[in-house]
Parts: sequence; C-alpha cells; structure tokens
Amino acid sequence: MFTIDLSDDALEELRQFRKRDSRIILDEIERQLTYQPNVETRNRKPFRSHPLGEWELRVDKFRVFYDIDTENETVLVKAVGVKIGNKLFIRGKEFPL
Repeated sequence: MFTIDLSDDALEELRQFRKRDSRIILDEIERQLTYQPNVETRNRKPFRSHPLGEWELRVDKFRVFYDIDTENETVLVKAVGVKIGNKLFIRGKEFPL
C-alpha cells in the first residue's frame, strides 16, 4: 500500500477548482494510486521525461501528475490541471504536453 503526499503546489491547484471537482479528484487519487500506482492502465500512463511528473492520472477532464518512490512506497502528487481540447491548464496558465 502506497502513501500519497500532495505537494503545496498541488494543494493550491486543487483549491482553485469547485469543491465537488476537488473531491472527485481526491477520491480518484486515493482509489487509483494507493495500490499499484506504477501499473499502466486506461487512466494512468508514464511519461518519458516531463517536468510535471513521471506519471499522469486522467480524471475526466482533469490531469494529475505524480512521481513514485517505490523504495519508500510513496506517491508524490506534484501538479493538478485541467485539459481543454489539446491544451493543459494549470493555475490558469497553459502548459505544453
């Protein structure tokens, strides 16, 4: 079982969403990343080299970027954004995918 930590940036980004959306995202983070966060699924995929994180979790139109420390069984959620079309927005700024 992995422990989930949220960075200060990720917490701030979650606060920018509606409470209902934040709750959905947090519930999905807990459900998807507590067990086997390093297994690729339909909603989880690894990145080769991306500044936001090693992995991406898709939650509807939202994207959660995280790193995994398998030795300490910890998941660090680094960023949370919203994807609109082919564009990713974090804190209102567009980020390249």
